[in-house]
Amino acid sequence: MRRKITGFSNPLIKRVRSLREKKHRRRENKFIAEGLRILTEAREAGYIPAIVFLEHGQEEHPLAAILCDAIESNGGDIIETSRAIIAKISGKDNAQMLVGVFDDIDVKLSDINRNDADIWMAVQDMRDPGNLGTMMRTCDAVGGGGLFLIDDCTDPFSVEAVRASMGAVFTQKIIKCTWDEFIAWKESGSGQLIGTSLNTDNDYQAVEYQTPAFVLTGNEAQGLPQDYEQYCDILVKMPMKGKADSLNAAISSAVMSYEILNQIRKK
Repeated sequence: MRRKITGFSNPLIKRVRSLREKKHRRRENKFIAEGLRILTEAREAGYIPAIVFLEHGQEEHPLAAILCDAIESNGGDIIETSRAIIAKISGKDNAQMLVGVFDDIDVKLSDINRNDADIWMAVQDMRDPGNLGTMMRTCDAVGGGGLFLIDDCTDPFSVEAVRASMGAVFTQKIIKCTWDEFIAWKESGSGQLIGTSLNTDNDYQAVEYQTPAFVLTGNEAQGLPQDYEQYCDILVKMPMKGKADSLNAAISSAVMSYEILNQIRKK
């Protein structure tokens, strides 16, 4: 259904705006994504928003027209509104002119076939949504299967994480679990768990990796807990030639994933 909303006090505007907060996302079981590129990635991955807000005239773009047709065919709502209201929803002054409301994507460990991809990522206690979104994007880039979010990780469906993922939140399987659940699942089948750590002499390029490979990255500030490291099949580190003693978590996982991808390509 198509309709117009012009008032900031409209109950739907307030409700959707509240989805920027985790407690409201949990209550509604919904999240928001913004921008034609990300919403197109979602559509191509089979995810159609229940509601889309767009500035008048935006539907004239060919991709936006396809998206709107898909929403209408799916029984969703298309809301024409002002640039100012869209900025209010997204929380950005320079907001994208399309904002979609999606149902939560719930993936369980039991849903995962580890042999669907050669590379997977696992993060433990990740706190920065920008880092997490970047890791989703990297996992997509290397043809990965998805990310295991272990313990108390930041919300992958926050506005910041979804924005940083550039649509990969829709192409990658995102699995929330505890450490014990992850280890029990990992040890029930094949695969190599690769931990990035300073507590090793193994150079990351000197190791021959096995697939499926699970690249495990710890908290940005603390790294992996030492009692978690003992469960890894191998620990590796990257050479640090400058004054910094470590890389950003998202960067190190990207370097690792591309090293594994390069080994796969050479074979």
